[in-house]
Amino acid sequence: MNIHEFQAKEILAGYGVRVPAGITVDTPEEAVQAAKTIREETGSECFVVKAQIHAGGRGKGGGVKLARNLDEVRQHAGNILGMQLVTPQTGPEGKLVRKILITEDSFYPGAREPKELYVSILFDREKGTNMILASAEGGMDIEEVAEKTPEKIIKEWIDPATGLQAFQARKVAYALGLEGKANKEMTGFLTSLYKAYLGSDASQIEINPALHASDDRILALDAKINIDPNALYRRKEIAAMRDVHEEAPEEVEAGEHDLNYVKLDGNVGCMVNGAGLAMATMDIIKLSGGDPANFLDVGGTANAETVEAGFRIIMKDPNVKAILINIFGGIVRCDRVAQGVVEAYKNIRNINIPIIVRLQGTNAEEAAEIINASGLKVESAILLKDAAEKVKKAVSA
Repeated sequence: MNIHEFQAKEILAGYGVRVPAGITVDTPEEAVQAAKTIREETGSECFVVKAQIHAGGRGKGGGVKLARNLDEVRQHAGNILGMQLVTPQTGPEGKLVRKILITEDSFYPGAREPKELYVSILFDREKGTNMILASAEGGMDIEEVAEKTPEKIIKEWIDPATGLQAFQARKVAYALGLEGKANKEMTGFLTSLYKAYLGSDASQIEINPALHASDDRILALDAKINIDPNALYRRKEIAAMRDVHEEAPEEVEAGEHDLNYVKLDGNVGCMVNGAGLAMATMDIIKLSGGDPANFLDVGGTANAETVEAGFRIIMKDPNVKAILINIFGGIVRCDRVAQGVVEAYKNIRNINIPIIVRLQGTNAEEAAEIINASGLKVESAILLKDAAEKVKKAVSA
């Protein structure tokens, strides 16, 4: 589960990670008042106005602005709130900005020029352990740094039995070119960051940039935290941070019916039970000349209600030219799914695209009889090859 920057900073601050003073608002008037409050607390005369959406690259799209006075705070807040912010991660449709974060400007002059760094903690699936990923090239896309200058990427793996050790944190700090007070600050920063990573059941924490301030403090200027959705049952305070406005409406609706749905860009909708079979089904669709329009796993307890809900979600995609239903009846009975398909077809009117149904396993023959006797525009298939050929015919018609 993704959360907003201001929410991520709340979590980090709770574990002792230093973050700039900030207040979240949703009107220009509140933005000015927030800036006044921050000025009283910190003495800062400059502020940063930041759009709060679940996407990176906000600055490139005009969603992050420096305000040198209260008038500019009001102006930038008015411009950013309500805008459809387009970034490299949102796609051309962009995302509506409903909230903004007002923070102090931490780039104040001092003994030395502030420097932006990159720090993240994530799970390395290849090694099966957590790792720190860092770079002195903060503020940039880490993928670009890794591609063009891989030698600037610092990696430190963490033994899960012992956790992050002080010498490892100091090692990363030295590799970032930090000495003296800055090294000590970064050591504490990484230690607190790792505690936040474990304590919030995060799958990744990314700080880009982490600021090496002019007084040698280390601050998280920006923060992204991805939470493991399987852990939300024990992190109810984090689960409450979910913002459904930032998610695809179809995915939200699918979740309400306990369906696993991910929207894709193709032209063939698919409804499957089981992630492995879903991946195989998408391969079949590609081999047939089509492109998957979604990933939809109805699980092992599919019934008429869930099948109908899946149909309705798929049908909302105007790019879908055909639907392939591929169910293996292990726990679920194929005849029950077939009956659900027929009922859904009757309840959802104006279905004018081909539907191919492949049901194998428990009561598969009874399921085929139900489909064939329905009189509806639904084709049954036995083999995956048959299903692929029917999909190919449907998308090329």
